[in-house]
Amino acid sequence: MTIRLFFDPVILDFSYLLAAIFFVYGLKKMSKPETSRRGNIFAGTGMLLAMFMTLFFYHDTDGKKIPAENIALIILVITVAAIVGALIARRVKMTAMPQLVSFFNATGGLASALVALSEYTNPENSSRLVTLLGLVIGSIAFSGSMIAYGKLEGKIRDLSASVMKYINMLMLLIIISFIVAMIFLPVPSAVLFLYLLFIISLIYGILFVMPIGGADMPVIISLLNSLTGIAAAMAGFIYSNYAMILGGILVGAAGTILTILMCRAMNRSLLNVIIGAFGAGHVHEAGKTEGIVKEINLSDAAIMLNYSQKIVIIPGYGLAVANAQHVCSELDKILTDRGVEVKYAIHPVAGRMPGHMNVLLAEADVPYEKLVEMDDINPAMHNTDIAIVVGANDVVNPAAIDDPSSPIYGMPIINAHEAKNTIVLKRGMGKGYAAIENNLFYHDKTRMLFGDAKESLQKLLAEIKNL
Repeated sequence: MTIRLFFDPVILDFSYLLAAIFFVYGLKKMSKPETSRRGNIFAGTGMLLAMFMTLFFYHDTDGKKIPAENIALIILVITVAAIVGALIARRVKMTAMPQLVSFFNATGGLASALVALSEYTNPENSSRLVTLLGLVIGSIAFSGSMIAYGKLEGKIRDLSASVMKYINMLMLLIIISFIVAMIFLPVPSAVLFLYLLFIISLIYGILFVMPIGGADMPVIISLLNSLTGIAAAMAGFIYSNYAMILGGILVGAAGTILTILMCRAMNRSLLNVIIGAFGAGHVHEAGKTEGIVKEINLSDAAIMLNYSQKIVIIPGYGLAVANAQHVCSELDKILTDRGVEVKYAIHPVAGRMPGHMNVLLAEADVPYEKLVEMDDINPAMHNTDIAIVVGANDVVNPAAIDDPSSPIYGMPIINAHEAKNTIVLKRGMGKGYAAIENNLFYHDKTRMLFGDAKESLQKLLAEIKNL
């Protein structure tokens, strides 16, 4: 028995080290689309290893191991949850993937918050500050992610009031004040404040996501994902569990870096995201666009595409809404077979979550090497015969470059206006999330093909086949 107690911590620590290696290796592989599936498997294997080794080799300072009935219950819950998760993952549509990610973020945040609630009064818990931070961050991640889910589903509308940023700043100050006060209060006296802090944090999570416009969700989802990882790391510190700490830190760090990169891609500050001023759905006044919108018919568009040498397709959320990715891929294949070079230009914030367009196009079997990031495709746009804009709006608006009065001025865009010709597939002349006119639509080299993106692409495909 003494020998087992001596070796159990050694085995457990070694399993955590191995799990950490799996996490890092998996994260490395997930940085490239062609190896991301393998990376996911490695990371998942590391998590399973850490969980099950904890169940069977963990014991407290008195040598007590986890009771067998508790192990059985935990395994049962994990099994049921795994089955439910697999069913959800198989049935969810790619267009609903952002909602699923938000829901997963919410569950992770809630789990961390519940750990903090249950462990705060534990006499063996000496990490009061970490516990409180885990409670706050987990609660914000939970309620904020659920609001994001509702917004993406179209069930919750934006609350675009300028006063919201001041309310959110006040809420943050209250939360910080509670944390400071509870550090110095005796634990029994602070229990009431604990639940008040929990409720206030939940409310803040709701309020800071409510002003965010639906088109700005990529940044907010990335930020919430980061908060979920940080909350998990806090829970790991409570239990001195190295696997939880490292896993949470990796998720938190990756989410934070991605959030900063996406803020730069939209010319916004991270502070505005945190206080809820980012992307509020206000109508911005900018210089009035003058010009003539020129339409193109299907026959002319088909001829132009068929006799081009280089074509760049620029997808946006409209592609996902129309569920047009498969038709787009089919158009790509027939043009490629006829000797046309087809690439896809991917803006960092196209869609409703980080990598949304990549996932959507991968579902339609578009080869990974055809997906080109904004910074890599822009230098080649002036040599592109036709840029086809499908469902994108502000991410191709030249006002970001040449109109200092525009609210999106300074935001990096895909330079569709530099192509020799541009065809825009769009239902109408509606504005994007910035609520301003898109100067590209009035450009001399731009032709508008109005209609549902999927139907337009199907008709365009039929015309090309008849040539």
